[in-house]
Amino acid sequence: MDDSPAPLTIALSKGRIFDDTAPLLHAAGVVAQDDPEHSRKLILGTDRSHVRLIIVRASDVPTYVQYGAADIGIAGKDVLLEHGGAGLYQPLDLQIARCRLMVAVRNDFDYESAVRQGARLRVATKYLRTAREHFAEKGMHVDLIKLYGSMELAPLVGLADAIVDLVSSGNTLKANHLRAVEEILPISARLIVNQAALKLKRKTIQPMLDAFSAAIAGSRRRQVPAQA
Repeated sequence: MDDSPAPLTIALSKGRIFDDTAPLLHAAGVVAQDDPEHSRKLILGTDRSHVRLIIVRASDVPTYVQYGAADIGIAGKDVLLEHGGAGLYQPLDLQIARCRLMVAVRNDFDYESAVRQGARLRVATKYLRTAREHFAEKGMHVDLIKLYGSMELAPLVGLADAIVDLVSSGNTLKANHLRAVEEILPISARLIVNQAALKLKRKTIQPMLDAFSAAIAGSRRRQVPAQA
């Protein structure tokens, strides 16, 4: 009988999620052999022969996992909400890559008055599904404009009255004379698993889930201030 672990493919995106995930992977005994910020490789080996990483766009991570091209992946809650999460098991909130999905407007735009008066607003965002549900729950009529980047520009040039976008420090909004007026929901990265892979490769996947859980718990304990 072959007792070697089943091959495992993990889908990640470059940037903050990869950087924040590296310590969790290390806790699970997985270290990438290349840095995706400096390598052109899209498939990265690791120091564990049965584990490989694939580097994809953040918005594509759920698709790779859903269709089984990756067994597990890490994606922001914002991405998962837009994707819909079909066919995905989401066992862990990794508590990394934290930010907030916000409504923002120009400093001189009276958003509160527009809401009270029932004005029809133009809203620029790449989060169409989430924005549509948010404004529908408020009973607001909005025209959604799909953009893929430089969201802050839209209100400045008259393309939109408001934007829905991720906000971390708020410095980009401030630099462009915008202000956040409403939080839609807090965002963090989630571990996602292909449901078929979880059944077929549980002996390989479960120890990794356990290691991630332990690392998150340890991080939380370190963040709790000691009692005087």
